[in-house]
Amino acid sequence: VSHILTSTWSIPPRWFALFQPDERLRGENEDGAFTILRTSINNAKTRARFTHEAVLGAFGSGPVEGEIAELISWLEIFDNSSIVELDYGGLAAYLDNLLIQSGEPGLDADTSVEDVNTSIAGLASGDGALAGKGYERLVSRWRKVAALESAT
Repeated sequence: VSHILTSTWSIPPRWFALFQPDERLRGENEDGAFTILRTSINNAKTRARFTHEAVLGAFGSGPVEGEIAELISWLEIFDNSSIVELDYGGLAAYLDNLLIQSGEPGLDADTSVEDVNTSIAGLASGDGALAGKGYERLVSRWRKVAALESAT
C-alpha cells in the first residue's frame, strides 16, 4: 500500500473531508501559489468515519460510500503519531489564476474544505438542499481546473 495518494487535475472531494479550514496554509513561494492542508491522523480518521456514516445514512452502500471506506482503510495503516497532508501541488497555481479571472481574490476565495464540510453536515442532518449547495460549489470550482487538462 502506498503512503501517498495522488490524483491528476482534481482533488477528490472525500480528501477535503479530512480537514478543517484552520488547518490550511496558503501563500506563494518561488514555485508560485500553494495550498497545503495538514492534520493529525486521529483527526483525519475521526472525520473520515463521520463522513462515511453521513454518506451511508443518506445514500446507503455504493460507489461514494465505498471510496470513503477505502480512504478509512488507508488511514488505518498509519501510526497514531502520523500527520495527513493534502498538497494542491501545481493545481494551486491553476486554481489561483481561475479564481482571479472570475473576479475573486485568488486562492483566498477557495472554500473547498468549507464546501465539503457544509455538504457533509447537510447529509448528516438530512438537509439535502444544504448538502447539494456545498457539493455544487466545490464541483463547479474544480470542474474549471479539470477542464484545463484537455485545453490546448
